[in-house]
Amino acid sequence: MKNDKELDPNLYHVAREKSTEAPFSGKYVNSHEKGMYKCAICGTDLFSSQTKFDSGTGWPSFTEPANLENIVLKEDTSQGMVRTEVICKKCGAHLGHLFDDGPPEKGGKRYCINSVCLELETENKN
Repeated sequence: MKNDKELDPNLYHVAREKSTEAPFSGKYVNSHEKGMYKCAICGTDLFSSQTKFDSGTGWPSFTEPANLENIVLKEDTSQGMVRTEVICKKCGAHLGHLFDDGPPEKGGKRYCINSVCLELETENKN
């Protein structure tokens, strides 16, 4: 696990200060590589590429986490809105938010996650 002094300033700003990266600016917005998206701070498995979809919102979006035990969902009433914050359970990093406007055929959930908070471990291509 990286300590806070080792974090890139953008990652620190989003993960520790609960900010949001600009839409369409993240490295994984248009990624179609297969693998596991892990927490950029502690390496915890967060989202499988199999659940990633193009939401058109400008942030990587997933229909479900790889393991519900690895995240915490918390009400977020900041900025005059009521949303559900998505947090890494292991290190407490703010990852993004959960919305109810995902694909209906996949349960209707959209985990809207900041790219800077993710590291993709690609599948071996042997």
